[in-house]
Amino acid sequence: MLNYAVIFLVVALVAAVFGFGGIAAGAVEIAKILFFIFAFMAILTFVISLIRKG
Repeated sequence: MLNYAVIFLVVALVAAVFGFGGIAAGAVEIAKILFFIFAFMAILTFVISLIRKG
């Protein structure tokens, strides 16, 4: 999932360089959403692993 966030970030940067503001804004929003989902799942997995060991 983090890979998709990075891909959308790269797409947003390329689109911004070529002046496609709408496409860049959409890609940035998708990248943000995917990143936060990834971060939440990583933290959740870490907490669950701590609970299982304890």
